[in-house]
Amino acid sequence: MNEEKSKKRKLSEENGTDSSEPAVKSSKTPIQCPYLDTINRHVLDFDFEKLCSVSLTRINVYACLVCGKYFQGRGTNTHAYTHSVAESHHVFLNLHTLKFYCLPDNYEVIDSSLNDIKYVLNPIFTPEQIKQLDQSTKMSRAIDGTMYTPGIVGLNNIKANDYCNVILQCLSQVRPLRNYFLREENYANVKRPPGDSSFLLVQRFGELLRKLWNPRAFKAHVSPHEMLQAVVLWSKKKFQFIKQSDPIDFLSWFLNSLHIALNGTKKPNSSIIYKSFLGHMRIYTRKLPPPDADDAAKVDLNSEEYAEMITESPFLYLTCDLPPTPLFTDEFRENIIPQVNLYQLLSKFNGQTSKEYKTYKENFLKRFEITQLPPYLILYIKRFTKNTFFVEKNPTVVNFPVKNVDFGDILTPEIKEKHNGKTTYELVGNIVHDGTPEKGTYRAHVLHTPTQQWYEMQDLHVTSILPQMITLTEAYIQIYELKQD
Repeated sequence: MNEEKSKKRKLSEENGTDSSEPAVKSSKTPIQCPYLDTINRHVLDFDFEKLCSVSLTRINVYACLVCGKYFQGRGTNTHAYTHSVAESHHVFLNLHTLKFYCLPDNYEVIDSSLNDIKYVLNPIFTPEQIKQLDQSTKMSRAIDGTMYTPGIVGLNNIKANDYCNVILQCLSQVRPLRNYFLREENYANVKRPPGDSSFLLVQRFGELLRKLWNPRAFKAHVSPHEMLQAVVLWSKKKFQFIKQSDPIDFLSWFLNSLHIALNGTKKPNSSIIYKSFLGHMRIYTRKLPPPDADDAAKVDLNSEEYAEMITESPFLYLTCDLPPTPLFTDEFRENIIPQVNLYQLLSKFNGQTSKEYKTYKENFLKRFEITQLPPYLILYIKRFTKNTFFVEKNPTVVNFPVKNVDFGDILTPEIKEKHNGKTTYELVGNIVHDGTPEKGTYRAHVLHTPTQQWYEMQDLHVTSILPQMITLTEAYIQIYELKQD
């Protein structure tokens, strides 16, 4: 008897129902539901966690399509049943199976007019639709009449998660990454060890991208609530949405976590993350003799300890160091905002420029030489320096071209030849920090490829911007795309 029960339970779990649920009234012809006109699409919001608003459980959750709230179950005495009787709200959607029901009568509602609700909860993209994303200039209309461009929609700031929003917005413009995550079957069958739930991060990121690019959304913005919950959980509260963090720390952690969750290894093409962002460099390190004259006299510079060491190193982004800000003001007693050219910053990676690095005991001279450029190159412009007492920000403006940036200039002739002349990049994402180190905010600039129009995104605010204005900002993180033609 118990075996029979457990078999039933197993079967019902596989079908996405709960064995405690009552059976649905079945009939040969679908029942016409008289309550479909009570559905209020304006209040429907599937961006938040799928929890029952009364019991906070995740199992068997239904959305009331009249008021938008979530409730558990549909059998008698369940929260959804009680709500339908008390409030006379009758149409519900199972958030897991995507089936519609009428309560308290408990029959399934089958009606093609509800497909738009199903699509908003779970947008699906075909390969043909994904191809069209980079050509289509068509705008979409939200339910309240707002016009929006799919892929260029604001992200809600819950409290202090703008550092997270700007990274998600820029990554959503990286085409191979976007195309991979828009189709759930690409990563649905990734094998993970038993009990490992970090894969949820991958699913949540996929869901978020599908919502950002949804051409039939009900509203012209997205709340990254579920994505952020996954981030808080898997970063063990290192990144939160109530406390500001550094976007470069988040980007580094996020890309590595996605790579591992997709079963990525150290091999270059083992995940979509490495395929898009992984580059290689050679690091030449030489130990310097101690600065004290007495100690230096005892040093044999030809010994093995002071020989140059060469290490091969992969990278997901390049750290560019800004020159120190001038200490003095000009003759008009005004601060000049110093400027520096992007190519000047990149000279760090040409294999000839040496830079001194100090550790607690020893000093080293390092040279960096890029041996392979990735399809998408991320530059991190180091603006903040921490000392014992506080964090300082370097306000130097970096002058960079938006189009036709040739990174071949920093490669050696042999390595440049290996790239077959494909070393020209174009900017697709730019993250800016405004304000002081402690209280600053972040905004992103992204390029909409079909229209070649730049947009500035600061949480829910999305405005078009001229490319000339982008180059005047205090750029912090940039994503460049390799030109294929």
